[in-house]
Order: sequence, then C-alpha cells, then structure tokens
Amino acid sequence: MKRHLLSAGDLGKDDALLILDTAEELAQVADRSIKKLPTLRGRTVVNLFFEDSTRTRISFEAAAKRLSADVINFSAKGSSVSKGESLKDTALTLEAMGADGVVVRHNASGAPHRLANWVHGSVVNAGDGTHEHPTQALLDAFSMRRRLGNLEGRRVSIVGDILHSRVARSNVLLLHTLGAEVTVVAPPTLMPVAVDAWPCEVSYDLDAVIPKSDVVMMLRVQRERMNAAYFPTVREYSRRYGLNGDRMGRMPEDSIVMHPGPMNRGIEIAAEVADSQRSTIVEQVANGVTVRMAVLYLLLGGSESALGGAVPVPATASAAVSMERDA
Repeated sequence: MKRHLLSAGDLGKDDALLILDTAEELAQVADRSIKKLPTLRGRTVVNLFFEDSTRTRISFEAAAKRLSADVINFSAKGSSVSKGESLKDTALTLEAMGADGVVVRHNASGAPHRLANWVHGSVVNAGDGTHEHPTQALLDAFSMRRRLGNLEGRRVSIVGDILHSRVARSNVLLLHTLGAEVTVVAPPTLMPVAVDAWPCEVSYDLDAVIPKSDVVMMLRVQRERMNAAYFPTVREYSRRYGLNGDRMGRMPEDSIVMHPGPMNRGIEIAAEVADSQRSTIVEQVANGVTVRMAVLYLLLGGSESALGGAVPVPATASAAVSMERDA
C-alpha cells in the first residue's frame, strides 16, 4: 500500500482486496473478550476533525485503540483553529508532537492532500468536503462482500443526493475497481455536472433500476450543504426517490439495502426498510471499526518509528491475532 489513503481512486484492485482480506482476519478480534492487539503499541494516531462526525471519529478511535495505538482527538471547535490558525500551522504542531498517523476530516475538498505534503506520518482521509470518503467505501464493500460474496459483476445502485455526497464518489471508484456495475440514481438537480466522466451508469428513475439491483445504497439528503431548492418538497422527493416497503418488495430476493448514515427516516428510507432483514445498516457501523483497523494496520504497522527503530509486526493480520491469542 501507499503511505497515505486519500482517495478510493488511489487503490488498485490488489490494494483494495488486501485491505478487505486483512479486515476479515482482524474481525476475529471483535469476537474475543479482550478486543486488543499489540500491533501499533507506541504509535500515535491523531483524529483531526474540522467537521463534526461522531460516528466516524469514534470508529477511528476504537480502531486505533484496538491496535494499542495512543490516540489524540483534536477538534477544531475551541482550538487554535477557531482563532485563525491555518491548516499548515496545525499540521506542523502535529508533526512536532510526533504523530505517526493523522486521520483528517475537513469541510474543504482536497484538505487531506495538502496535509499529506506537510507531515511525515501517514494521512487518512476521513471525509473532505463533497469530494471523497474512502474508508466509508471500503467498509461498504466489506459489508457487501460478507453478504453477497465476490463483488465481480454485482449490480449496485447508489440513490439520492449524489451531488453533495463524498460517499457516492468513493463508492463508485472503489466498486468499479472491484468489478461491480454501479448505477447512480438521483433527480437531475442532485446529479454532478461531470457525472458522465464517472465509471458508472446514470439513471433518473429509481423504479427502473430497483428490480435489477443486488445492492441499493440510499444516501442522506444533505440539506446543510444545500443553498438552493433542489427539489419541490420533501414529500415529492420521498415519493420519487425514497426506498419504501413497496419498492423493497420489487428488489431481487437476495438483494440488500445499505445506508452510510445518519439516516433521515421517512425521507430517503422508510423505517420498515431500515429495520428489515435486508438492511446492513447496523452491520456497516460494526464493520467500520474492523476496516479502519485494517487500514491503520497496513499504513502504520510496517513503517519506521520516530525513534528510528522498526516496530516488530507479524507478516499477516492473522499472525497478529494468533500471536496475541498465544501470549
């Protein structure tokens, strides 16, 4: 793997499968009474969040702690950033603290890429503006693979606010790399101008794609990012692009429903669908910790420590699990 994880597009098929396979091995830890491995002991991971996201921050924090890393949570609110400190000055402060890995979430697209030029540690993009969210795409692919097996040739429909969704962009790139056939579905006003350049099909009719979708991934309507009227009313949007029980009934028998969260129940997804057997929404949250463990393990596990000595790391995640079990 490369030194950073900034975009799902940076991952080749072998890289993506390595992360997913490593996550599968690390998932064994979640079933044990002591859910910790010594792999990143002595390493420091900084969660640098300029934008609120309790779910993602806690997921990364849990992942780092399960690998025995030291975790520093840095929130922009109430910090020097709110007093005008620049991203570069913040990066230099983290560098002085000896951060081995920086997990960054920022409301400006491209911020993690800039940060990667200023720190020596690994940078993981935890969401930048409306650009990308690669670890969400990885955990979604992991969840799909656990339910459906090989993703080659699987048909995935991503539905909703594509325009403002970093999750949609990352999923399209990663799922295409893994051989899935992706269709994005939204009203024309919520479709990006450059969507024709994406490696996916485009549809404006949810009812047309539902019967042939192995996976239907619903996206939240991000009203906090909207500065104009993108659809007439919430009721009209829900009628045309919401996943209700009737539409779920027209999906193939072994198909699944996904949502990256947080959900707007009753708008893009009905409660009966969110709570159904086909839903993987709760699984996605649990799988997020496992996949982020795999990402941190692969990025930080084999690199040199700040003191110049290599931290001993087993060749595979399963070896790490076995070593800890035998200890």
